[in-house]
Amino acid sequence: MTSALRAALIASVLVSVCCSFGEDAAHDTVRVSAEHTTDGLTAHRPAVTGLNGLVTSGHPLASMSGMQILQRGGTAADAAVAVLATLNQVEPMMSGAGGNGFFTVYDAASGGVFSLNATGSALRSFDASLVEPDEMHRGIKAGVVPGLFGGWIALLERFGMMTLGEVLEPAIMYAERGHAIDPYVSRSIELNQLLFERYDTTEAVFLPGGELPRAGQVMRYPQLALTLRKLVEAEDTARATGGSRSHGLQAAFDRFYKGDIARQMSRFYQRNGGLFTRRDFADYEPKWTEPVQTTYRGYDIYSSPATSRGGLEIMMQLNLVEPFNLSQMAHNSAEMLHAVVESIKLAKSDVYHYVADPAITDVPTSGLLSKGYADTRRQLIRVDQPEAMPYPSPGKPAGVSNLSATVLGAVDDMDAVNELSYAGSTTSFTVVDQDGNIVVGTPTLGTTWGTGVVVGDTGLIFNNGTRHGSTAPYRDHVNYARSGQIPVLNNAPMLVMKHGKFVLALGTPGGETIGQTQFQVLLNVLDYGMSIQEAIEAPRIALEAGPNFYRAGSDITVQLEGRIAQQVAVDLEAMGHSVSVTGEWTFGNMQGVLANPDTGTLTAGADPRRLSYAIGW
Repeated sequence: MTSALRAALIASVLVSVCCSFGEDAAHDTVRVSAEHTTDGLTAHRPAVTGLNGLVTSGHPLASMSGMQILQRGGTAADAAVAVLATLNQVEPMMSGAGGNGFFTVYDAASGGVFSLNATGSALRSFDASLVEPDEMHRGIKAGVVPGLFGGWIALLERFGMMTLGEVLEPAIMYAERGHAIDPYVSRSIELNQLLFERYDTTEAVFLPGGELPRAGQVMRYPQLALTLRKLVEAEDTARATGGSRSHGLQAAFDRFYKGDIARQMSRFYQRNGGLFTRRDFADYEPKWTEPVQTTYRGYDIYSSPATSRGGLEIMMQLNLVEPFNLSQMAHNSAEMLHAVVESIKLAKSDVYHYVADPAITDVPTSGLLSKGYADTRRQLIRVDQPEAMPYPSPGKPAGVSNLSATVLGAVDDMDAVNELSYAGSTTSFTVVDQDGNIVVGTPTLGTTWGTGVVVGDTGLIFNNGTRHGSTAPYRDHVNYARSGQIPVLNNAPMLVMKHGKFVLALGTPGGETIGQTQFQVLLNVLDYGMSIQEAIEAPRIALEAGPNFYRAGSDITVQLEGRIAQQVAVDLEAMGHSVSVTGEWTFGNMQGVLANPDTGTLTAGADPRRLSYAIGW
């Protein structure tokens, strides 16, 4: 990087830092107009403007890596891979090349919106009846084929212009030279110490010298660095023998999924009682698909299709509330939140029933997204005399097949503990380049630390997609964990357009709360006119189900972030909702970019609920 570019980048970061923190920070807050809010909302960080590029991600170093690539002339896709590779180290419990993920991409030249599914399947030899639920969650028998590295290559191949070696340069530097880990990461390692001590390979990486790393301690990942360098070496070798950029990227892909790295990964599992084989890796391909789409108040909404559950959930929720005049309701009032809660219940009931791997079932996507179907389901919402509904049974949208219409029967012989879903953890980012191309991504390891197993000497941890949550705990359910089946994730990177022009990009981690969080942030922007940072920071709610969202009649608790007025909780309980109050900053970790229709400029926001950071150039 040239000294001029480095200075520009430092300046952009300093703007964000000095405006967000310090004794004078309170003077820089922005308040939503009183007619739109009752919760005293302020924005504690500035929305960052970038005329030449924007990166907002789950960690400042990852955002920095993406910005370095943009400043070197890379596209949004190039920068996205740099962000992904850096997140592998700075948020190692949330994502990595051994994980899975979804991406929504806007191509400015064509005006097209595209969806990339980078998620792997359960193994060919997997049989859920032979393993306990906790073995599907953690350990050597858990996990699915790692799809995310294939997603890196797919992004670069279709929408990038730089080499894999160029975009991995920042990540390799952090892996070899190290970085000071955050308290958030060191605490997560401490909470999972017993898990790490079960596997020598994991202990060696994350408990160096058998000790818990301290916040601020420099952590290096030489094994991961070596794996990344092997992939770059494959690319360089292909290019050196006259191959094109595409040939180089394919060579890296092949080395990971079909070459010595695949052999290394399969040998490790076979020697330690695992099920992965070379064929499981060799059969994997990322998939470009058409995004799911709906309209809301004149806006076009795009997100990931199945095997994402979250994209459908968000759009169904929007369809359900569209006839309600939300802007005339006080923001986060009991009246407004009642409509939100009931819409979430109805959408979750349907998506948890119908959404599974489209390769094994017909997901009734068109029926679920029909405005007419929303009209029918909305009749269950009581708004004139608000009253909470029990968690409902799924509806019957058009296009339901016999398989997808299967209704859960009684499960008398099931241990109630085995019905519980394991919460998910992931990360999120958005990149915009100087040409207006956009990549929104939500990569994940499933739950925090995924399987918890570092795979031999690769430095990689795999996604634990076999767990309950990504799969259903009921054998008669279409999304029960089966051989070769891709589990379902809530990840839902989203783009909003109007008249063919970009309006909004957003995504968040949060497991079961992803669809709920993005739904609320969309309402904050589209109904309440909030800026991107205000919309992200506004207090949120989240529904929790016991035992899970798969079963009708489950107990639903409405969790309120502590900044929502106490009277709202009282009023919701009077409507029949079960309410609990959490911490003030609890649900999700949203990143987003919003267009200003008057100026044509873009602003990026980052969530203070974790370590997320926005940088503009």
